[in-house]
This record gives sequence, structure tokens and C-alpha cells, in this order.
Amino acid sequence: MYLQHSSAIWSEFPELVAGAVVAVGVSGRADVDERIARFTAVAEARLATSSEAEFPEIQAWRRTFSKMGLKPTQYRCASEALLRRFKKERVLPRIHPLIDLCNAISVAFAVPVAAIDLERVEGGLDVRHAKGDEHYLTFGGDTEHPAPDEVVFADAAGRAHARRWTNRQSGYSAVRESTRAVVIVAEAMHESARDDVPALIAAIAEEVGAAWQTTPRSAILTAASPRFEFDR
Repeated sequence: MYLQHSSAIWSEFPELVAGAVVAVGVSGRADVDERIARFTAVAEARLATSSEAEFPEIQAWRRTFSKMGLKPTQYRCASEALLRRFKKERVLPRIHPLIDLCNAISVAFAVPVAAIDLERVEGGLDVRHAKGDEHYLTFGGDTEHPAPDEVVFADAAGRAHARRWTNRQSGYSAVRESTRAVVIVAEAMHESARDDVPALIAAIAEEVGAAWQTTPRSAILTAASPRFEFDR
């Protein structure tokens, strides 16, 4: 299997820094409370001194959404949506230990993090502009078709596993109790992303490896080396 961003994405968004972690052997049974507390404490400290809208990580994604023709206060990147919820409730929703851990790391770094069940992916994942005929399954069970040129995570079967890039994942490949193999993707656009994304990816690999007693593989993707190949 593989994960890659298209050449058009790298050309249009040269500031992109992307990384991925592949982990096999995860489950819905792991104690991640202490790990979540450490990362959410980082987010809480940042939010105590400034609004999430002022974070350079969030501002960069807002500019990206505007460049894609999307109103950034209507369609928010996943990390901004999580930070807004965390600021209001001071706690993140609990869904699945892996998702909960990824969400905590996401708010700590203010960078979108997506965890995708590899058993639900056909062939590989291409982050590319949509053709408009891809199938996207909402969490409510409805099927949508991304707009042409919208940035999606698409597989060989024509499924869109995310819409509007970092805005919304698919219910089809969301992590669930039966999930055993995942690819976790983080993408950023801000000035210090070249340092922050590798640190984020290292944190995910370390925390997932320790929590599930597995040895994840990871990669940083670039325009010169855009493809990460792996087994599930």
C-alpha cells in the first residue's frame, strides 16, 4: 500500500509538510489517559495565552482553505475544530483510544491528524484534486460526491476517505473497534512546519508504539520524495 500527494498538490502548496505513521496491531483496548493528559495540558497552556485563531498553524490552514475557495470560518481544519471544542469544554470527546490519543496530540501541536483504517482502503491513498465522481460516506451513512477539484484522500476504488483536505474524514474508514492497522497522517503549512511535523510524527510513533506494544513505521513526505510505501 502507499500514501502520496499528487504533483499538483506539491506545486500548488509548496509550503506543505506532511508525515505519516503506519501502525499494525492496534485495538480498542489500551490505557491512554496519562498520555492524553500530557498533550491536552500543552493545548490548555497555549489557549491560556491566545486564541486558537491566532496560532500560526491554524492561520496557515485558514489561508490554505481560502486559496481553495472555501470560507475558512465555515470549513475549518480538523485541529481548529478540536481546539475550539476543547477551549469550550476543557475535555476532548472519547471515541476510541487511538482516536483519542491522536486528537490529544493534534490539539497539542495545533496540526490536523487523521487516522484511517487500512482494511477499508483499496490499493493506497492519493491526496489529490477530486474528479467529482468519488464516493464519500458521511458518519450519518449518507453518500456524497466531492466537488471537482476539491482536495480529497482517494483510493483505487474511487472512495474519498477525506473531504476538503483536512476538514472532514469519511465514516467508511474511520477507526472502530475492529480496526487493527492504521495510517495516521499529519499535514501542516505554517513557517515552522518543517520542524514541527517531524516532531509530531515522532510523538505519534512513540506513543502508539508504547500504548499498543507495536513498532510503527513513519515517513516525512516531500515533493522530491512524495510516496510512502508500506504493508498492512
